[in-house]
Amino acid sequence: MDVLSSLATISGYECVLLAAAALPKLFPMLMTAAGTITPAKVFVLGAGVAGLQAIATAKRLGAVVSAYDVRSAVKDQIVSVGAKFVSLDVEAGAAEDKGGYAKAMDENFYKRQRELMTEVVREHDVVITTAAVPGKRAPVLVTKEMVEAMAPGSVVVDLAAVRGGNCELTKPGETVIHHGVHILGPTNFPALAPYHSSQMFSANVTTFLKHLSGFLPLTAEPADEIVRDTLVTFGGAIVHQRVCETFGLPVATKAVTNGNVK
Repeated sequence: MDVLSSLATISGYECVLLAAAALPKLFPMLMTAAGTITPAKVFVLGAGVAGLQAIATAKRLGAVVSAYDVRSAVKDQIVSVGAKFVSLDVEAGAAEDKGGYAKAMDENFYKRQRELMTEVVREHDVVITTAAVPGKRAPVLVTKEMVEAMAPGSVVVDLAAVRGGNCELTKPGETVIHHGVHILGPTNFPALAPYHSSQMFSANVTTFLKHLSGFLPLTAEPADEIVRDTLVTFGGAIVHQRVCETFGLPVATKAVTNGNVK
């Protein structure tokens, strides 16, 4: 039922192909008649589904891959798909919510993180950013100064472009060239692989509808957690807390009187 994970898999795969096409280097190490070609260095920021798929894809193409995530608990996952875990001396004990997604941190945290990350970014040919906080604007992790420290020809692919971008210079839907560095901000990765994107999305939706059918007719307080957390409106009122918070609306209580929610 998890559409986000399905389409993030597509994004993680396709972003590496875009980076490989834009980088004026080959990804793998090659022994050639002209000598040895050293492998490209790829740095992935964020190790959710998209980030882990990006790591695995870059590794399959032969790159040397490093990765960082604010959630230290995902270190084993990063290592398991072939990347070196980059450790930064920054406190992030409360960086994960109950669903396993990254939580928004305060500006002091992000400032310290950016300071420590500058040297790491400088050493890589490709930086792929995947950091997103559900319902929030994407945090800025790669600054203009970091981009200027990268070698000309380097590539940044910003998977969070549609939410404002993890790179300060990202423009959604465009490719920006700054000091010779290409910053790619695609906003519709699933469209790059429409066959499998459609296949996975339809499977997710079908599974959800089959699950939902077992709890009809709906009540104001569904017993099932999945149905309860996806119920947006009931009895003519918006009852989903996150939707209300996003639009600055009061959260309706789920007390029903004559079919209406108060």
